[in-house]
Amino acid sequence: MGAILKIDLNENHFIRDPEKTELGRNIIRESILMIDELGFEHFTFKKLAFQLSSTEASVYRYFENKHKLLIYLISWYWVWLDYQIKYGINNIENPREKLMIIIGIISKVSLGNDTFTHIDAGALYRIVVAESSKAYLTKAVDSDNKEGLFREYKSLCHNIATVVLAINPAYPYPHALISTLFEASKIQIYFAQHLPSLTEAKIVGNDYTNVASFLESLVFSSISTQ
Repeated sequence: MGAILKIDLNENHFIRDPEKTELGRNIIRESILMIDELGFEHFTFKKLAFQLSSTEASVYRYFENKHKLLIYLISWYWVWLDYQIKYGINNIENPREKLMIIIGIISKVSLGNDTFTHIDAGALYRIVVAESSKAYLTKAVDSDNKEGLFREYKSLCHNIATVVLAINPAYPYPHALISTLFEASKIQIYFAQHLPSLTEAKIVGNDYTNVASFLESLVFSSISTQ
């Protein structure tokens, strides 16, 4: 899968497609590492350019600003997650079993370091958990939405919502449930790692099954009450 997989994003995410040049891929690689280390607020194109031994102008040839870069990184993750989910439920007929698998994948996704050499799997996952809400909780959300910058996330939620409806066609809130599922997965992982008194979910090493169990309870109890 990794040899033929290509992540296609809305061209409005960037000025120049970073995947098509060595500098562009370096920008993606270093920005992931720096945002993970510094946090999005303290990350700047000036710091990125210094790390690349390049210029701010060269970075701006690829992305309009660091907000657009963050949306690009988060959207890249959503597209990859969609691939992982489709691969994971391939040939599974039972929709309840499909949803169980999907929740397990959402709880923790390993990107596979040998698939994309310029993507640090762990760093990108931590950015999604800690920073992804900053992609859309902004004053520019409506204009960004008109540009189609959240297309990948909305498509992913819709695809999973159809599985919910396959389980219970009468359930009236499939998209609300799935978008809540994504937000809950991120916040519970973040709380488990940093504010453990706010959650019963536990992460032991690389074992996220306790988080998945909570999410299963949240989703299936909602579906079954209708």
